[in-house]
Amino acid sequence: MKVEQIYTTCLSQGAYYIESAGEVAVIDPLREVAPYIEKATKEGASIKYIFETHFHADFVSGHVTLANKTGATIVYGPSAKTGFEAYISKDGEEFTVGNLTIQVLHTPGHTLESTTYLLLDEEGNDYAIFTGDTLFLGDVGRPDLAQKNLGITQEELAGLLYDSLRMKIMPLADEVIVYPGHGAGSACGKNMMRETVDTLGNQKRVNYALRDDMTREEFIVELTEGLLSPPAYFPANVHLNKEGYAGIDLILANGTKSLDVTTFEWIVEAMGALILDVRKPEDFALGHIPNSLFIGLDGSFAPWVGELVKDIHQPIVLVVEAGREEEAVTRLARVGFDQTLGYLVGGINAWIQAGKEVEQVTSVEASILTHACQEEDCLILDVRKEREYASEHVVKSWNVPLRKLANHLSVFPVAQHFYLHCAGGYRSMIAASILKVSGIHGFVDVKGGYKAIKQIGVPCTEYVCPSLL
Repeated sequence: MKVEQIYTTCLSQGAYYIESAGEVAVIDPLREVAPYIEKATKEGASIKYIFETHFHADFVSGHVTLANKTGATIVYGPSAKTGFEAYISKDGEEFTVGNLTIQVLHTPGHTLESTTYLLLDEEGNDYAIFTGDTLFLGDVGRPDLAQKNLGITQEELAGLLYDSLRMKIMPLADEVIVYPGHGAGSACGKNMMRETVDTLGNQKRVNYALRDDMTREEFIVELTEGLLSPPAYFPANVHLNKEGYAGIDLILANGTKSLDVTTFEWIVEAMGALILDVRKPEDFALGHIPNSLFIGLDGSFAPWVGELVKDIHQPIVLVVEAGREEEAVTRLARVGFDQTLGYLVGGINAWIQAGKEVEQVTSVEASILTHACQEEDCLILDVRKEREYASEHVVKSWNVPLRKLANHLSVFPVAQHFYLHCAGGYRSMIAASILKVSGIHGFVDVKGGYKAIKQIGVPCTEYVCPSLL
């Protein structure tokens, strides 16, 4: 028996590869399916089943492509309806994978079709559960992502989740291993642990949602309070996962086309393509194409694209470090952005050599703020999350979280000089690109963000001062 977690940090997502006696089951695969096929081929095994825990909102699963390439059967839990061929299982139904058994535990609550898969070993003993977004480590799935078009409230879904946890999961033995669909950093929950594997017994001890003395009413309140609005791309990803999508091979062929400066510029002007610069923050600061959006590959790339680029059908052209073109297109496709039309061959150097205009972002060391904070009219913009800012922030700073920045540009002092920072420099460079596209140029980025600011002893406080919003 082989059980392997394939964890993708950018999406905080866990896919699973289960193999026994030459047969394989894959649970919640990513869009690019070659690694699963290669793994099975290397082991001389064939992929028999593709189990989906639910219709994912935060990424596009590889189930359709993997089934087309291997002939494997796609399996969903009860009540699921798809636009492609799939087997809709019954609660308690069992599937054989080599010498192993996978049992369906219908666990509605995160969504109505949400299903946990219980793996029984060669002796028929309960071994592990693959919980999708039903149960995370330290948390459970939010109940507000699927209710809008189902005629059901988030409170009603939360109540269903309470019942699912107590009727289907908590009765299982403490030694059963929990393999969740996501970990810390995912927008599908509120307070997930950084660990990606645990025992059910430990979760019963540390996970607030599994408390024995928690009433249904308490659970509903706890689960529905403090939910941030989901990223705009979530509904579009659900639709793709339910109805199907183009194969990843076609997306890669289109997205990795090399474009000279003239063709690149024509696509931007004629097709309204977004220039997406995915290089390192410091490279973007040194020189970039005007009106380009920066979201670096070396960060939470796909979630931020989904958060800030509202339309998954938006045509995109890339400015990307040589050798990372396919990576960029693949990671865009993971969240449903399939309209990448190519990349600028030669990158920013080719643009400069063609005599085109280049813009820069001014960056300063954190020590500059030591003097800036003493000025009466000093303005420091903090684009971290509300809870980061509430925990501690620079005296006199203002908070506009990055995810809300584009909606509040009208309140910015266009003519006034201000400083800009996040936690480490990644998000502030994204913010810088948004500000510049909007015609706001009078800012200076603080290198290293709040981490660097803390190290040099700039006055900070744990008390919240008024937000710029």
